[in-house]
Amino acid sequence: MRQPRTTALRSRVNSLIRAWAALCLFAFAGQALAALTLSPTSVTVPARTYTSVQVSGASGQIQAESNNTAVALVTLTGTTKKGATLNVYGVGPGSTTVNVRDTRTPNISLRVTVTPSMTVAPTSLSLPVGATGRLTASSASGTVSATSGNTGIATVSVSANVVTVRGIAAGSTVVAVRDSKVTVNVPVTVLLSTPPPAAGTYSLIAWNDLGMHCVDGKDYSLFSILPPFNNLHAQLVNAATGKAVTTGVTLTYEAVADAAGSINTRSVNKTNFWSWVKTIYGATLAPDVGLTGNATPSLVARPMSLDAVNGWFEATGLPITPYDDSGAKNFYPMVRVTARDSAGRVLATTSTVLPVSDEMTCAACHLSRPSTETNPARLAARPTGGWVYDSNPETDWKKNILRLHDEMQGGTPAYQAALLSMGLNASGLLSSALDGKPALCAGCHASNALPGTGIAGIPALTSALHTTHGQVKDPATSVKLDDATSRGACYLCHPGSVTKCLRGAMGNATNPDGSAAMGCQNCHGNMTKVGDPARVGWLQEPTCQACHFDGKRTENALDGAGNLVVPADIRFATNAGAPAPGYNLFRFSKGHGGMQCEACHGSTHAEYPSSHANDNVQSIALQGYAGTVRECKVCHANLPVSLKGGPHGMHTIGAAWVDKHGDMVESGGAAQCAYCHGSDYRGGPLAQVKVARSYAIEEGRTRSYTAGQNVGCYDCHDGPHP
Repeated sequence: MRQPRTTALRSRVNSLIRAWAALCLFAFAGQALAALTLSPTSVTVPARTYTSVQVSGASGQIQAESNNTAVALVTLTGTTKKGATLNVYGVGPGSTTVNVRDTRTPNISLRVTVTPSMTVAPTSLSLPVGATGRLTASSASGTVSATSGNTGIATVSVSANVVTVRGIAAGSTVVAVRDSKVTVNVPVTVLLSTPPPAAGTYSLIAWNDLGMHCVDGKDYSLFSILPPFNNLHAQLVNAATGKAVTTGVTLTYEAVADAAGSINTRSVNKTNFWSWVKTIYGATLAPDVGLTGNATPSLVARPMSLDAVNGWFEATGLPITPYDDSGAKNFYPMVRVTARDSAGRVLATTSTVLPVSDEMTCAACHLSRPSTETNPARLAARPTGGWVYDSNPETDWKKNILRLHDEMQGGTPAYQAALLSMGLNASGLLSSALDGKPALCAGCHASNALPGTGIAGIPALTSALHTTHGQVKDPATSVKLDDATSRGACYLCHPGSVTKCLRGAMGNATNPDGSAAMGCQNCHGNMTKVGDPARVGWLQEPTCQACHFDGKRTENALDGAGNLVVPADIRFATNAGAPAPGYNLFRFSKGHGGMQCEACHGSTHAEYPSSHANDNVQSIALQGYAGTVRECKVCHANLPVSLKGGPHGMHTIGAAWVDKHGDMVESGGAAQCAYCHGSDYRGGPLAQVKVARSYAIEEGRTRSYTAGQNVGCYDCHDGPHP
């Protein structure tokens, strides 16, 4: 009699179990089906301002990148296992897409529109005590207001969109101009009075020793390749005497805004370098002070010192970063150099670039990848223990490298001894970093960029990196990096795809089809060649004469065996023994009048004229056009007429030479002209006019040239009649 009742009870229990299971499956299915979402899915933001977007439904590591960093930059904060806050910074007007992904969702897009924001002109202001100056705001949103950072130096008043600044006392400050959306900071310098003119006319030339300095970026908590460390050099010329001046003068440097209004006056809030500098470099530094004791360029002018050996004034180790004071990326911050005599009178000023990039990254291969990744090159970089999947993209690839390094070297007595010698954990680099003990790569692998580093028996840093990666394949092309012929192979790690390290006259040369005529390999060879253990990194580099010889300009510095060409012609040669016996570097070489080669030609990889406007500011100011500083009047108030006394054995250029050259050619013969003007005397690339000119020639005639035109004897004569 009880069996039917028992059966019914069992049936009811089974039904409840099935229902509960279905609910669980539904819940789990709902969880599994949760997708990565953005809220909102599109944003509009004024330039130089931030907005935020919520990321939810995430699975694993979240990554985000802007398709156009000139329009918008993005960062992730508040990251959890399921979401994050996506911060969008408007760089400049335009539209772009931000791609967001996690380990399950390949890509979702956020549409970003950046609208114009208020601008203020001029971007910097100098005025004497008691005088007034005006700042005009354009495209303002709402009411314009302004405040002075130091009313003891300058006061402000506002009428409509015009800010009037009054100088109160000598010094520097910042005037903040605001509307309802943005704040624009304008540096203001108040002078004691307008300095009296100094005797003579002076030219000041300043330059950065490299076309680009690299830094590790915002994070130094895991390891360091390079600290923030820029080198500023300058030479002063008295045009009345045509001689370089090294005594009786003082030179200073300070930050200055570029034509776009970007100014970089501090670094400490843009990187955690100062939190880790004691651990990594063993130095105790004040904020914004670099490893040599020099400070980040700011609104306060700081002194440069004389290097008597090289004949230049310098400020080394400047700890500048590629973010300006508004938070925008600027790889080309500007600095002003001022020369004064012993009485404090200004002799000359100039503005130049302190280029700096944090684009030195290994993320192309070493960033953690989704489980669906199939690219062989990227999978080859995956540690045996798997990707680390750190939520911060900048620290993620660094942790992956440390894990991979430990796997490749771990367990060997030499590796453990090296770790212990640097005060790290014997278990490896990753555990040391996680314990708050980041490593300096050059601590084991010597680098001449950081003299005195390295452990004997361990390959130098340049050798270890280049020989290993020469056999690696480019994840985008599947071509082995040693076999690559374009600069893209080097730009996977070196600053290039955005920064454009190679942006000077040689880097900008193109083939008839518009492609780049020269890549890194044209001068340096392939990666294995660069990593040759017998090569001394940073000191054994390509020379100018390898391409510039016998009146020619070739596009390959290497012979068929991949070795540097060594011609007999030394007219354009770098100096032997610069900076030490056995080396001959462009950045340490000097020529005409003791002037440094970089003073007239520009920095390595950014030779005049450069593709970036900030690089060309100085040469334009000195001679009226972008390019090698070649006009005699820059350094000579009274132009000498000389046949061979100029740079590289060049004659004087200009109207005075046109008037006198006939007599000199007649006395010395025309054969000496062939080197630059061509063996047929009809003009060659070394006799090219860089800016349009007109000259008065014999019998009252005028001869005009357009920029880029080659000058030959037949332009004015019926041949040279040698």
